[in-house]
Amino acid sequence: MSSTQGQVIRCKAAVAWEPGKPLVIEEVEVAPPQAMEVRLKILFTSLCHTDVYFWEAKGQTPIFPRIFGHEAAGIVESVGEGVTDLKPGDHVLPVFTGECKECRHCKSEESNMCDLLRINTDRGVMLNDGKSRFSINGKPIYHFVGTSTFSEYTVVHVGCVAKIDPEAPLDKVCVLSCGISTGLGATLNVAKPPKGSSVAIFGLGAVGLAAAEGARIAGASRIIGVDLNSNRFEEAKNFGVTEFVNPKDYNKPVQEVIAEMTNGGVDRSVECTGSINAMISAFECVHDGWGVAVLVGVPNKDDAFKTHPINVLNEKTLKGTFFGNYKPRSDLPSVVEKYMKKRSTRHLNTC
Repeated sequence: MSSTQGQVIRCKAAVAWEPGKPLVIEEVEVAPPQAMEVRLKILFTSLCHTDVYFWEAKGQTPIFPRIFGHEAAGIVESVGEGVTDLKPGDHVLPVFTGECKECRHCKSEESNMCDLLRINTDRGVMLNDGKSRFSINGKPIYHFVGTSTFSEYTVVHVGCVAKIDPEAPLDKVCVLSCGISTGLGATLNVAKPPKGSSVAIFGLGAVGLAAAEGARIAGASRIIGVDLNSNRFEEAKNFGVTEFVNPKDYNKPVQEVIAEMTNGGVDRSVECTGSINAMISAFECVHDGWGVAVLVGVPNKDDAFKTHPINVLNEKTLKGTFFGNYKPRSDLPSVVEKYMKKRSTRHLNTC
C-alpha cells in the first residue's frame, strides 16, 4: 500500500494563472482520489497544441487558474472507492476523453463519445463532487480536460485511464494518449482508405504524420502531404508520404491543385491543422461519388465551415473525429502493443 494513500500530496505543478501569461511552477496540494477516481504520479508529459490553444483562451470558456497538460504517461499512486481494474503501481496513460463502458456510445462499435466522460474543456472540476483536487493555500486550481498532467501528481476519473503493458517505455508511449492515436485512428478507423487508394494529409506535424502512417498501413498507393512548411516534407517520407504540396507555391486553391493531380480528387483526406481554410480544402479536394474527408484539428470558436451544397449533393462525405475513434480503455492498450511490436521488429532488423 502506498505510504501516501489517503493523504494530501504536495508537489510541483506548472500553473496557468491567467490566459496567455507564462506558467508558474508552484507547490500545489493534490487531494486523495474520491469514488471512481485514481491518483497518478506523472512521469512523462508532452506539450500538445491544444494546451496552447486553451492557454491562449481561444477555446470555448476560459477557466483560470488552471493546470494544463493531457498527453502523458505515469503510474497509479492510489485509487478511490469502487475502482477495481487498477491498482497502485500499474503503468497507465491518462486520456482527455473517457469510456464509462455503460452508456450507448460506449456500447456502440461506431462511437467513442462517452455520454459521461467525453471531452469537456469547460469543466474544471471532478464529476464526483464538483470540486477540484488541486489547491494552493486553500484556493482551488482547476483541472483541464480531466487530466492536468503538468503536475507531478494528478487525479483522474478511472474511465479516463488506460492500463498498458509495464514494459512499454513511458517516455515514448506518452504521445499515444493524444496526438499519435488521434492521427492514426483518424485514418484507420474513420477515413478507412481502401488498399491502393489516394490520400491527402493536411498538416505534417505529429498528428498529420501519424495520419500518414495510418494511410501507409492501410495500403494507400498515393499519400499526398500538404503543408505550408516545406522543411517538413523530407521527414514525412519516413511515414509513407509519396508526394508533397505547399499551397504557397500555387496561385490557385490547393483543392484545385490536388484535384488536377489525381484526376478529380483524392479518395480520402485527413485534416490535422485546425485551420478552417484547410478544413474546407480537405473536404473539397476529395473525389465526388466516394470521397471521404475527416476533420481532426480543433478550430477557433468563431470559425464557420463554408462550402457549396453541391459538394455534398455530389456525394462527398465529411466526417469528424476525437481521439481517432479509439475507446481509451478498450482500444489504447492494443495501440501500445502495435508500437511495441514494431519497435521489436526494428530492433531485430538492426541486430
